[in-house]
Amino acid sequence: MSWLPPLAVLLATTWLQPACALVAPQPAPTPGVAAPAGGSLTVAVAANARPLFETVLPQFQQATGITVRASYAASGNLYAQITNGAPYDIFFSADVTYPKRLEAEGYAAPGSVQNYALGKIVLWAPNAGKLDVARLQEKAVAEPQVEWVAIANPELAPYGQAAVAALRRWGVYDAAQDKLVLGENVSQTAHFVHSGAADLGIIPLSLARTAVLRNVGSYWLIPAHDYPPIEQAAVIVRGSPRRAAAQRLLEYLQGPAGAAAIAKLGYDVPSVPSVPSVHKEVLP
Repeated sequence: MSWLPPLAVLLATTWLQPACALVAPQPAPTPGVAAPAGGSLTVAVAANARPLFETVLPQFQQATGITVRASYAASGNLYAQITNGAPYDIFFSADVTYPKRLEAEGYAAPGSVQNYALGKIVLWAPNAGKLDVARLQEKAVAEPQVEWVAIANPELAPYGQAAVAALRRWGVYDAAQDKLVLGENVSQTAHFVHSGAADLGIIPLSLARTAVLRNVGSYWLIPAHDYPPIEQAAVIVRGSPRRAAAQRLLEYLQGPAGAAAIAKLGYDVPSVPSVPSVHKEVLP
């Protein structure tokens, strides 16, 4: 499996297109440094959900007066930061496994794991490559012109695990291993294929629908039965002094404004709450 082709190594160090800042990861807060005092929250958010939270958080702040500082990275990296003492109040993962592990290991408030969205993945290609993914579908991976296929690192990113599952389902994973370019998270993965460092990418539908990507490429929505469900869940970090505010953010995300943003970006809204205390999209 290739980690990065030579061009991708260069591009991984910077965003060459200013618009790509929309999906670029932000640095995490320093462990041991308290979050701003008063009505504030420090949240850890999986990179795929950045467009969602960039929509929802300003609305939440305006509605509640609670300010929020968000850090975006791969779920596995955020999990590691929390277990090493990073001062987050709440963690919005790209899966339910990391939040449940935090709860089982004593790093999360008991009973606070809550599903907030069901993710989807797409096969995305830039228009410049003239690859008709809508017609070729999964066969696009084996096209002679495809030298590099970008996915998120499956050891860190649940969406990368879903991408590997889909490739295995199609029976092309072994043949495609030498083509794979692994992004540290889905944001970097999207940048690889957007910039031309990869010819094709398996990325979240939520990123394919952002302004950065929607007008410069096309995608094929990978059938849900080709990969395990991507159940995205949140958990309140144990010891957070702002648990009430964190709970308000969880409830806001499940309210009308949050549900509308979730559906608009291509997620499904969970119909059944994960915990009793807390509370389809039509594709174009």
